[in-house]
Order: sequence, then C-alpha cells, then structure tokens
Amino acid sequence: MRVLVVHQTVGPEASQDDKDVLVQAGAVADSLVRLGHEAIIQPAGHSPADLYRLVHRTQPDVVFNLVESFFGKDFFQWWGAGILTELGVPFTGCAEDALFLTGDKLITKSILRATGLPTPEWIVPDDVARDWLACWEESCLRAQLTEDDAHREDSPIARVFYNLQKRHAGHWHHVTSQDELIAQGDSRPAFLQKGAWSHASAGLIEQLWVIVTRDDLWRLREQLSRRSQQSNEPWFAERYIEGREFNLSLIAGERGPIVFPPAEIDFSAFPPEKLKIVGYSAKWDADSFEYVATPRRFVFPAEDQPLLLQLEALARQCWQVFGLRGYARIDFRVDAAGQPWILEINTNPCLSPDAGFAAAAAEAGWSFDRVTEAILADALRAAGQTAS
Repeated sequence: MRVLVVHQTVGPEASQDDKDVLVQAGAVADSLVRLGHEAIIQPAGHSPADLYRLVHRTQPDVVFNLVESFFGKDFFQWWGAGILTELGVPFTGCAEDALFLTGDKLITKSILRATGLPTPEWIVPDDVARDWLACWEESCLRAQLTEDDAHREDSPIARVFYNLQKRHAGHWHHVTSQDELIAQGDSRPAFLQKGAWSHASAGLIEQLWVIVTRDDLWRLREQLSRRSQQSNEPWFAERYIEGREFNLSLIAGERGPIVFPPAEIDFSAFPPEKLKIVGYSAKWDADSFEYVATPRRFVFPAEDQPLLLQLEALARQCWQVFGLRGYARIDFRVDAAGQPWILEINTNPCLSPDAGFAAAAAEAGWSFDRVTEAILADALRAAGQTAS
C-alpha cells in the first residue's frame, strides 16, 4: 500500500517537543517499509487547506496521521483528522471528535466529571468559563485562517469546524464552584496552572499555588485570566495530587482495546523539597536532572495488583467514553489513600521508539513493527478495508 506519513510543519526554530515528530515519522516510515508498504513522509503544511491539497496531490491508499498541531496550537490537531474524513481517506489514530474532546483539557475534565470518572478539581477564570467557544476557539480560528474559501461554511475546511460545533456545543461548561473549594477548610488545596490546549508539558507552570483564603482563589483566577489573554489559549488550575504517577497505553485490537502493562514514574531520586511531577525538562531535556531522575518502571509488588486492575478498568472506560481508536495513553495520579485520578487522555501519543508508548508495548512483547501494523490495521478496519 501507498502510505502517506504526514506530520505538522516543523520550522528551524521549533521546540524540542515539536521536532520529536520528525523522529516519529522516520521510525514509522522505516517500519512501514519493513512491512512491505511504500512510505512517503510529508509535512501537512501551515493550514488544513494545505493538507487537503497534499492528499489530492499524493493520492495515498492510507494516511499515517502524525499531525499534532495547526497554527502553532496543539488543540487544532483535530482539523487534520477532519480533513481526512472529508476526503474519505483511511487514516490512523483517533477521529476528529475524539481529538477535539481530548485536545482541550477543560472539555476532557468536564466529560470525565459528567460520566462519573475521577478527575481532580479545577478552577477557571470568568472569561474562560463564560461562553468559551465564542471567546476562544472562534477568535483563534478567525485570526489564523487566511484562505479565501476557509470562511465559507460550505468549504471542506470550514465544514469540519462547524460540524464539530454542532455536535459538541454542550461540552463548554467549565465552572468549578468557589464554595466547593473553600469548603475544604484547612486542607489547604494546592493547584498547578496549565494551558488547556498545550501538550507535552509545554503549558505547565511547575509551581504550586496553595489556596487558604478566598483572596488566594481570587488572585489565582486573575493570574489565569492574564495567561489566557496573553497566549490566546484557555488556562486553568488543577488540584495537585500528591502521590504516585502512572500511565497506561492502549492499542486497538479486533475485539476492542488492548491495554499494555502499566508504567509508573519513579520519583525516588527527587529530594523532598522538589515537586514530583513530569514537567517539560523531564520529557525533553536529556541533560537535565529531571530527565534522568524520572525513569519508568513496570515491575510491581503483589499488593499493587488491585490498584493496577482499577487503573486498567478506568483506562478502558476512557477509551469507550471518548470514542478512541488506534492508540492512546491515559495519565493518572494516585493519592495516599489509593484513589486514582485521571489527569489526561493522550490521543495519538508519541511513537518515538524511546518514548513511553513503545516502552509499554515492548514490555508486553510487541515489536515496533507490530505496533505499526496494528495501528494501520485499525485504520483500515475503521474504513471497512483490509491491508493488501
């Protein structure tokens, strides 16, 4: 088969996390060739319209979709899947709805709470909570799209956006009650500030904000509002869960998702005063203390088995609730009482051979080629086709 491996455009000044997609694309293309396919690596361009033209020009049998952003915003990765759906071309990974619902952490958390799945409490400033769609997504969209036909509702580019609007208009409610937080009394809840659209820990302030009084809460909301205005991206604060951190990787099988062995981040090398989180340096700066001091482990004592089974059950629920396909990774924190909390749902997570997804697959006895083959097979199943 002729497989187009497509990724977002990566400029010379790109950050390390953006450049990583080139490593993923190369690894996937090499794997596809070993599996007997023709692989073509191409950037998606600077807009959905560029991707639309690229697919028309290359005429692939299937697209291996590694597009992680458009317009410099991770959230808009859903547009790539939407264009491929419009074109009727089979593609790997999650569909545009799942990418949309998980690409904004506030929408994700709202759905988790509505479906009874555990996620830490969060705070949003008034200007984000109020009419989120009009204030944020629409304004960012209008500021970025420049193609003449992109503003016409009957164009494929705009149609993807407007259809998502109609299908998911009910999910833009992100208010957490101030009274709910203050009612925790002397527990002194601590929060981390996050960009709702930023992935790979790029939009994470690695410092706790402790709330003792209503004034602390007011000042936090004011700061979140300023960050939102400056970045043209919604910001929020999420309650910090002191405890253990796990992630579970899933891949689509013929009878549903296969859950790879759970991985735990080992913070034992961190000094007591250091915040135990996987921040940007821990993921991308190979020379940093955080990168070296956050290994993952897959071996657990017998007493952890009930917790690991609970994490697997929650990961499967997330797959179902958000309509995931292809492959995904769910990030958890577990508090001192053993309660798991869902932090993020990572659709189309990093496929670099040294990243967490490949490590979890290897722990399950899967080669990288088997992973590639399974992801490709699921794309064809979703399109009602089979590999040839």
